[in-house]
Amino acid sequence: MASLSEEVLEMLDEPDREKVKYFARILLKQEKYKSLKKEIEERRKEVSEGEVLSHDEFWKDVDV
Repeated sequence: MASLSEEVLEMLDEPDREKVKYFARILLKQEKYKSLKKEIEERRKEVSEGEVLSHDEFWKDVDV
C-alpha cells in the first residue's frame, strides 16, 4: 500500500502533494484522538448519571 501511495504522490505536482499531506494529517489526528474523545463522552455520561467517586473512594482506588 505504501508503494502505491508513493506512486500516486509522485504523479502530483508539489502544491497538490502538499494538499494531500495536509488532509492526511487532519485525518490521522482525528483517528489518533478518537479513543480519547470516546472516553471523555463516556465519562460525561457517567457524571450526568451521578456515577462519581467520593474523595475517599478515589484515594482508596489509587492505593498510594
